[in-house]
Amino acid sequence: MVSLDPTVGAELKKVRPAVVISSDAVGRLPIKLVAPITDWKDPFARNIWHVYIEPDATNGLSKPSAVDALQLRGLDYQRFVRKLGEVSATMLDEIGLAVCSILEYP
Repeated sequence: MVSLDPTVGAELKKVRPAVVISSDAVGRLPIKLVAPITDWKDPFARNIWHVYIEPDATNGLSKPSAVDALQLRGLDYQRFVRKLGEVSATMLDEIGLAVCSILEYP
């Protein structure tokens, strides 16, 4: 769970789940790159940047959700509220593919 406030415009707001996607070996600052999680909505199925995640005991989610790879943020450790759970290596791969698909990298 991370605190994303204050925010501007269409950015995801409030305290919400997020997946840490940066490596522990990267950087010297107390910052992690995260992909925020929001409630699943059926129209998300056609978006390449939304990754469906089913709630289970391992990830700690309580309802079907979407990892939003379009709203990556670097967050200072002070924004981290508590650990909710963990995602599988397969889920991290799916999130990584979503991130790669939205980058305009030649």
